[in-house]
Amino acid sequence: MEHPMQDIEKDTNGVIRFRRNAIVRALLDTGKLNLNDLALLPFSDEDHRQFAQLIGYSISGYGDLPYVSDADVEAANAAAEAAYGNR
Repeated sequence: MEHPMQDIEKDTNGVIRFRRNAIVRALLDTGKLNLNDLALLPFSDEDHRQFAQLIGYSISGYGDLPYVSDADVEAANAAAEAAYGNR
């Protein structure tokens, strides 16, 4: 079963992002592993995509990640468009 897409929100700077999970973000910010360390571990692309969403990755940068498919980018862009119109 595929992970659900995180909700979309606009941050205080007007950047449209996935809604971050505060617990996941705290674990990343205070943990032993950073994003580069995690990228080297053998996680599935699906888990990497979900993690990017859970840490509040921007919609505009999401498509640049190597593990994000064109279909995932289209879904994220459509959700952002539905929530905030033409960005």
